[in-house]
Amino acid sequence: MTPAFDDLLSRARALTGSGRRAVLGIAGRPGSGKSTLAGHLVRELNGTGEPWVAHVPMDGFHLADAELDRLGRRDRKGAPDTFDAAGYAELLRRLREETYDDVVYAPGFERVLEQPIAGAVPVPPTARLVVTEGNYLLLDTGAWARVRPQLDEVWFCELDEEERLRRLVARHEEFGKHQDEAMAWVLRSDQPNAELIAPTRHRADLVVPASAVPRAGTAV
Repeated sequence: MTPAFDDLLSRARALTGSGRRAVLGIAGRPGSGKSTLAGHLVRELNGTGEPWVAHVPMDGFHLADAELDRLGRRDRKGAPDTFDAAGYAELLRRLREETYDDVVYAPGFERVLEQPIAGAVPVPPTARLVVTEGNYLLLDTGAWARVRPQLDEVWFCELDEEERLRRLVARHEEFGKHQDEAMAWVLRSDQPNAELIAPTRHRADLVVPASAVPRAGTAV
């Protein structure tokens, strides 16, 4: 049965039943709606009370451009080996297993600068659920294999290919690329990454169709 958004909210709430902090992962190909789904989940679950759900995107673990230049990987930015996968897995382990009395800070990602920003995402002690989203949560190679064991569940966002590509191009245009440049980047970088991610779908606990995800900017 195709889940509705209310079903997703109920399933996310249930993850905290053990009494410890839980971590929910949202995976999928570039442009499939991961950030949109995560944002709606966090807002709706937190409501107007004290925040108990935090959002920690994987994108904060991008390597800085200076390091990508040193490694000769700048032209493939966004590929699995252009992230600090081991650092991401370790942060997830800390969030899930350790007890804290203070705020835990995670790195964020500034899309205008296209650079990671240290200490940009606070996870308060009141957070009982952490929602993390990114392309490679279900990869089982290299340091990425350490990520899945730190996630209580992983959901995989599914989206029609034509619409996914349209959204990707629009996103790159929004952050400064001309249309031709945006399309070239999608075909050169995003598409090879998407082809790498697609076979990991079967490892997800739940596949979330686009129909279950409210569009960005809409009320739930």
